[in-house]
Amino acid sequence: MLQIRRMGSEEEFFDAVTGLESEDSSGEFSEAGSADFIFTDREVVRSETGVMNSTEFQENGIKRHRTTLPAPMFSRSNFSVWSFLKKCIGMELSKITMPIVFNEPLSFLQRITEYMEHTYLIHKACLLPDSVERMQVIAAFAVSAVASQWERTGKPFNPLLGETFELIRDDLGFKFVAEQVSHHPPVSAFYAEGLNKDFIFQGSIYPKLKFWGKSVEAEPRGTITLELLRSNEAYTWTNPTCCVHNVILGKLWIEQYGIVEITNHSTGEKCLLNFKKCGLFGKELHRVEGYILDKNKKKLCVIYGKWTECLWCIDPNTYETYKKKGGDSKAAKQIEEQIGSESDEADDMPEVQETVQVIPGSKLLWRIPSRPSHSAKMYNFTNFAVSLNELDKELEAVLAPTDCRFRPDIRAMENGDMDLASKEKERLEEKQRAARKERAQTAEEWNTRWFQQKTHSYTGTLEWTYSGGYFDRNFTDCPDIY
Repeated sequence: MLQIRRMGSEEEFFDAVTGLESEDSSGEFSEAGSADFIFTDREVVRSETGVMNSTEFQENGIKRHRTTLPAPMFSRSNFSVWSFLKKCIGMELSKITMPIVFNEPLSFLQRITEYMEHTYLIHKACLLPDSVERMQVIAAFAVSAVASQWERTGKPFNPLLGETFELIRDDLGFKFVAEQVSHHPPVSAFYAEGLNKDFIFQGSIYPKLKFWGKSVEAEPRGTITLELLRSNEAYTWTNPTCCVHNVILGKLWIEQYGIVEITNHSTGEKCLLNFKKCGLFGKELHRVEGYILDKNKKKLCVIYGKWTECLWCIDPNTYETYKKKGGDSKAAKQIEEQIGSESDEADDMPEVQETVQVIPGSKLLWRIPSRPSHSAKMYNFTNFAVSLNELDKELEAVLAPTDCRFRPDIRAMENGDMDLASKEKERLEEKQRAARKERAQTAEEWNTRWFQQKTHSYTGTLEWTYSGGYFDRNFTDCPDIY
């Protein structure tokens, strides 16, 4: 069985008890048992160094992945953020060349791949006989897909036009490919499928970044589509807005907010999830709350929790009765007592320590796993994120030459060479500008390799769709972008 390592005091937030062992709550969808339904029981074997010169396998033939980066995160303390950002107030940041100090050693294509960290939820949904239960688990997957952003204040590298990323995880049961299909505006398209042919997951992300003085806001436009092939169902949704506070002064912190509407186009059922803003005294910090509705808009169940911790579901009557009795008023009062006077100089993150107040009779849908004990020294990466840029000789031989594992700026930053990373970043950006200028002079149009724009089958909007063929590995006509 997949074993989750406990964390040290530095990361105790992620070990907070969220009611998983509550006697009044059922936990059919617990993380601990989630991997067993489709793959054999296993214990994750960790590499002592985390660096692989050749492919390493566990006894059962599953490849094991590194658990640390080659070098720790650099210090940003000597960099004046304000000296740069004061020129950018109200501007769209995707059009601005950012200093490398803002970055983390991953491409945005790799960051998108982190949607797949909790793929076991999709596999589980594929096996459930009831459409409402499937929607519950799909809602948990949609929330889990943004959970890795917690405390990730570094900006991923902007992908170069034509850049790709692939990932095959036999242990998690999926293969994934992404391509940067447009540079201005920046558009990243991705496609994933289950190795057992049980699902297809794809979409395109149009990130709109804006700086508002104290904060940077990222609005992830674009439709995400999940198809469950056994039940012949298709679900669509968009992600919530992400905001990084205190980019000028104070401790950086993240919140996500907005309404996420998940639609089952086969049954007409919908799930409306409200990612709540921090609010007065911070009592809504990181909270998610919503309903699953049938096609006649009747409430079928309530979903609640925090995108940084866990997600639960319960029937609407029990939930409303609990709220009327003031079941969470005591917790709200405790929060207000914990919060001191607000600072005028920084958007201080409320010091909310309590976990989700679990309503008796609730069913656990998802719980966030612990991060590595040394995560704070690795850009607050999860175990999954740490493995995304690893490259061994066997993988190097089969990847497309456009794969972002070959990007020298990201590789240098990961290795701790910030001067080289900065120089390589500038070189790649200049090479991209020169290539764009040359195409303009010859009236040559850029042709995407693995994705094409088509009318979405369910929403009717124009979306980037996987055209197939990537895993045939015919990479002879891939562009030279590095």
